[in-house]
Amino acid sequence: MSIDGQVALVTGAGQGIGRGIALRLARDGADIALVDVRDDGIGQVADEVRELGRSATTIVADVSDRRQVFDAVDRAASELGGLDIVVNNAGIALVGPLSEATPEEVGRILSINVEGVLWGIQAAAATFIELGRPGRIINASSIAGHDGFEMLGVYSATKFAVRGLTQAAAKEYASAGITVNAYCPGVVGTDMWVTIDKRFAELTGAEEGATFEKFVGGIALGRAETPDDVAGYVSYLAGPDAAYMTGQAGLIDGGLVYR
Repeated sequence: MSIDGQVALVTGAGQGIGRGIALRLARDGADIALVDVRDDGIGQVADEVRELGRSATTIVADVSDRRQVFDAVDRAASELGGLDIVVNNAGIALVGPLSEATPEEVGRILSINVEGVLWGIQAAAATFIELGRPGRIINASSIAGHDGFEMLGVYSATKFAVRGLTQAAAKEYASAGITVNAYCPGVVGTDMWVTIDKRFAELTGAEEGATFEKFVGGIALGRAETPDDVAGYVSYLAGPDAAYMTGQAGLIDGGLVYR
């Protein structure tokens, strides 16, 4: 059994982890709805999906806007002939001491990292139930959803919140045959970590690249994570072998945080 012929929606799909997840699910046989707040990346990813022999559609949407999330899910189901998997991957980081976090910064990261996941859960579940089929909801948490990291306190709070939403949704939607799980990456070599590293350099005086290397130095497997590493785990959560797994937030970090 596989996900061949199923339909998956991935938010934040224009680059980084989202792109990696979209391409992995396409290689596994799914048609893909690519959602991002910008259109400059998802078009290229859509071409890559089609080169793999799968159908793709692109949708520009801001996950912090509930109506846009519901419209994106509706479009995906309509244009691709159904919906089976929703990956609420979109997110942003906030680096800085807790004492300096502003209402504007906190409001923005909560609206994307927490509310965006909540709207995605709501829209996915409503569509699965309307279609009368079981479904998979897969949310982006983080190692920072298991440990609170200094200078990443607000970001950590949002990722702890994703774990709470994941557990509650798993309980609420189990009777409908919908599983809800999360993935918790570590130090992934993407643009987000470039931004995090630069911000640490500004705040601490460290050389650019030093913070990234410091975190990578703590990884048991001895290297930075790639989007493909994350995508492999998401593929498992989307596939039949995870049918009896729900409410979990698994660490996929090469051995950095242990639970």
